[in-house]
Amino acid sequence: MADEVSVSQSDKTVLESIFSPFLPLGTADDNDEIQESSQERDVNSERAKEYERSGVEKAESGGLDEALECFNRAIEVAPSRASGYNNRAQLWRLKGDIKNAMNDLNKAIELDDHGSAAAQAHTQRGLIHKLQGDDEQALLDFQAGAKLGNKFAKSMAIQCNPYAAMCNKMLAEAIGKLQEYNPE
Repeated sequence: MADEVSVSQSDKTVLESIFSPFLPLGTADDNDEIQESSQERDVNSERAKEYERSGVEKAESGGLDEALECFNRAIEVAPSRASGYNNRAQLWRLKGDIKNAMNDLNKAIELDDHGSAAAQAHTQRGLIHKLQGDDEQALLDFQAGAKLGNKFAKSMAIQCNPYAAMCNKMLAEAIGKLQEYNPE
């Protein structure tokens, strides 16, 4: 078995901010790491991980086209590994290609419909829907991501829930009225 590369919490935060710039800083944690199934733990999967690491490094240095080549190679050598599609989706989004980003997020969900890769893909897809003004689809994706354990998706699902929004508005109005009330 190959040695695992140790990534500090600080490194995770930096990577999270690069590939998920709409997420609050510091939301990356060990539970959000993309896990892979036992069938993917082979030589091709290890090669794909190396391509992905290289892609992240290139993206960090501003080489988006070079990063895209790395993510494409990662997907070529391990086409059933969902994280490659997640990473490439973020790159597509950074390049402004929402259609390809959505295609890759859909593929990641198809490949890993119950794991952390799916949680991340649902959350990313929810953010795209939200930015496009499709609050209903955004809510569905945030709820799916939350159900799979993504903490940010859970907070977004609460914010996007129309009933929660209505309750928050009513609560804010009630607090405002209480603050305006002056018994003197």
